[in-house]
Amino acid sequence: MTHEMAKGANIPLTAAAVRAVLRWTDSPGTPDVDASALLLGAGGKVRSDADFVFYNQPRHPSGLVRHLPKQGSDSGSEVWDAIEVDLAKLPAEVDRVVLAGSAEGGSFRAVPGLRVLLHDAAAPEGADPLARFAVTDTGEVTALVAAELYRRDGGWKFRAVGQGYTSGLGGLATDYGIAVEDDADGAPGGPDSTGGAQLQRLPEDQHTSPPVEEPDTYTLAPATPAAPLTPPPPGPVSAPVPPPPSTPPAGYGYPPQQPPQPQPAGYPGYGYPPQQPHPTGYGYPPQQPPTGYGHPQQQVAPPQQPPAPPARPQQPGGFVLPPQGPQFQPR
Repeated sequence: MTHEMAKGANIPLTAAAVRAVLRWTDSPGTPDVDASALLLGAGGKVRSDADFVFYNQPRHPSGLVRHLPKQGSDSGSEVWDAIEVDLAKLPAEVDRVVLAGSAEGGSFRAVPGLRVLLHDAAAPEGADPLARFAVTDTGEVTALVAAELYRRDGGWKFRAVGQGYTSGLGGLATDYGIAVEDDADGAPGGPDSTGGAQLQRLPEDQHTSPPVEEPDTYTLAPATPAAPLTPPPPGPVSAPVPPPPSTPPAGYGYPPQQPPQPQPAGYPGYGYPPQQPHPTGYGYPPQQPPTGYGHPQQQVAPPQQPPAPPARPQQPGGFVLPPQGPQFQPR
């Protein structure tokens, strides 16, 4: 459905990209009309001259706002000029997009059937516009703000404006912060303009639109063969110098180093106590030789039995006298 809008009316937009079209009826003596756009920040001014998209600078550096080639109907009775804007991709610092128009060779009073049509850029060719605004009360102006796109509550809205400028496109652009150079005769954008926005129409091959940023491409250069290695000339061979002995750190925070202590004889190694000789003598059991894997089996001699006492002569009757001292022995 197309919204028929009056001056000052606004509607919300849901389209991600739109195409704003200035359309009019062409007849003998009708001034030529050009569409343009200005990207404004929150302060109502452009961030730089690159934010002015018009016939001499038809593409914003970001590629998100574009001035399309002018077209006409098959019968030649209708002519239109258009601006496309990718609303969903515009950076947050762009608060408003002004849709302007300028007349060359006369004022807008001599432009019949002037109207603004807003289309969804994704809609097929021939689809009905989202909104239509007929610009009627123009007066003797040579530039005008036809409409604007602005942010509101996280989305975008479209407003019909219709505000004219008698100072032409140069006055409109300067009002929004664009630097416009004047020629020697004081006319904006004259043939001798050397800086700022040149408002005199340039040939197609002299447009100052900055190129759209493209991804960088790289070409690998052919590899240069490495120079052959040349061995160094022979010379006297010197013995390698041993590295200096490492010295433990000393000073603040480190305890003083103690010289190594001599180890006593019989000390088997780190973590083992020195072997003490096993005491022998009265009250200590005899030493047992080690047994087990790796030790030969010890041959133990049988214990020696004490010699048996001499047999004593048997006395008659089986009675044995006890031993007697020498004083009782027969002589």
